[in-house]
Amino acid sequence: MTPEEMVARLLYRDALMLVIDKPAGLAVHRGPKGGASLEDFFDVLRFGLPRQPALAHRLDRDTSGCLVLGRHRQALAELGALFKNGRVGKTYWALVEGGPAEAEGRIDLALGRKDATRGWWMKVDPNGQPAATDWKVMGRAQGFTWLALEPLTGRTHQLRVHCAAMGWPIVGDAIYGTAPRPGAPGAEQAPILQLHAREIVIPLYRKREPIRLIAPVPPHMRERLELCGWHEETLVPVV
Repeated sequence: MTPEEMVARLLYRDALMLVIDKPAGLAVHRGPKGGASLEDFFDVLRFGLPRQPALAHRLDRDTSGCLVLGRHRQALAELGALFKNGRVGKTYWALVEGGPAEAEGRIDLALGRKDATRGWWMKVDPNGQPAATDWKVMGRAQGFTWLALEPLTGRTHQLRVHCAAMGWPIVGDAIYGTAPRPGAPGAEQAPILQLHAREIVIPLYRKREPIRLIAPVPPHMRERLELCGWHEETLVPVV
């Protein structure tokens, strides 16, 4: 991705924050082994400010959609408090294998670290941190279900673990689902993780309505979503 292509993914910009439509497959920060990451584009996202923006929260490498950056330290502190206190509304779209019988519900399963050797991998753990996710069926087709997921807490890999624990893992999930791990037979033909940060609602300003932003459906999810009843929409970015 070029710097110009990243700038074109900007959904919102003001004096305090940026919201970009993060592409699937791009890590938000450099890992211990290096490689491309969103941090490579922070300089072009300064838009005239002396300091580079910084992450206000995180998305998994293979998750696409709305990602918030703070433009300076005070903005990061304010955004961090909003996320920490659960005041930022987040809706994800996911395509899952199988799916729930009901139309909507809540998953309330505590999560903990899988083990010390697995980094950020998580598991359902009654002694772990509380984690809750609201879900709603948006459509079904050919053994898949399109879900709208609203995390009420912000645990690592929460949506992926919760869906897998309910028996309907997210399509393309090589950690908690049925997709082959990288390097395994069939991995190159496996679908990309079908999880998209569709909408974010940020009450950043006290005397203004919350800022509501929607990220367009990424190409790798369109075919299955169309089978489930989604239709192409026209979104006008707010800049």
